[in-house]
Amino acid sequence: MTLPLVMVVAVAENGVIGKDNNLSWRMPSDLKHFRAITMGKPLIMGRKTFQSIGRPLPGREIVVVTRDPSFAVPGIHIMHTLDAALRKADELAVKMKASEIVAAGGGSIYAALLPRASAIELTRVHAAIEGDTHFPSLNDGVWRKTRHEECAAGPCDDFAYALIRLERRQ
Repeated sequence: MTLPLVMVVAVAENGVIGKDNNLSWRMPSDLKHFRAITMGKPLIMGRKTFQSIGRPLPGREIVVVTRDPSFAVPGIHIMHTLDAALRKADELAVKMKASEIVAAGGGSIYAALLPRASAIELTRVHAAIEGDTHFPSLNDGVWRKTRHEECAAGPCDDFAYALIRLERRQ
């Protein structure tokens, strides 16, 4: 992989990122942020995450990682290994003139790709939420905070949140 890999994730204060293959909150403000960060870039995600979204995302190339050999969706790039997904995303990024590749979940994709990530665009949801999927623990010695912006809950958001960028220390 030649381009930087950036993880984009919303995480509750207790590490939860979802429950029953869905987000555990409603936050349209964060979805707008997600769209802005990911537009024009290839997104790597697991099959369950893609199925929870339910459709291709306009302006982005979706690379789905699955062990299911029969899984197919028109317009979606299906890969059966993480290495194949990274190679495909890199190839797509060059075609799209994107500066980075984005990992967009779920939990097992984040855990597997965390050692390869150069940055994390983290939305810290200011709540402890019940859930069954967690973001992996981060080693403070590996990551440095380069941005922290507190955001009040918008009119349709369930919670206030912070937008944080973490970059891997060299």
